[in-house]
Amino acid sequence: MQRAIIVGLIVVLAAIIGTLGHQPASSSARSIAPGILPPQASTPAPTPDEKIPRDDDGPLTAAAGVLPDGATVFDAGDPGIGKLNADLLGALRQAAKRAAKERIEFDVTSGWRSAAYQDQLLREAVSKYGSLKEAGRWVATAETSPHVAGGAVDMGADASAWLSKHGATYGLCQIYRNEPWHYELRPAAVKSGCPRMYADPTHDPRMNS
Repeated sequence: MQRAIIVGLIVVLAAIIGTLGHQPASSSARSIAPGILPPQASTPAPTPDEKIPRDDDGPLTAAAGVLPDGATVFDAGDPGIGKLNADLLGALRQAAKRAAKERIEFDVTSGWRSAAYQDQLLREAVSKYGSLKEAGRWVATAETSPHVAGGAVDMGADASAWLSKHGATYGLCQIYRNEPWHYELRPAAVKSGCPRMYADPTHDPRMNS
């Protein structure tokens, strides 16, 4: 009886060993040792050109200086007009009253701009012209733009043409040869005429300050 029990135990033990021996490799055999993580494919973080502002502000509105079509120098309720330098706006309105007699309306396409608005224009210029250097011929940084300071306006075609002939009488001068729409106040021009224009903003010392 005792021998039969022993034989039975041996048979059971052999069966268990045999089963274990034929099991497929366990998941633990394929796993990585505890505390060691598998290597991960790493993607280096992009290195942005810090001189090109990022788009963090969302859509721009009138509060940033965006003007509706047909805005004029008399629309002070629009921040793009109302936040212009008072002397510049005064000179523009005096000129506008004279131009109105010739049926010329002083429409403004852009006046005061927030820094965020200027940043957006610079990003768009970089995208259009392919580099920050080339974009600088058309759009200044928020730190150097006279628009952000409230000291410049971009006028419509008819108003620009009128100012090119009569603007100096009111101290209103075209500053850049490549931007016939861009006007700033130069009070001395009333007596001595407008100063010589820069070829483009990159030649303006203010842009390098």
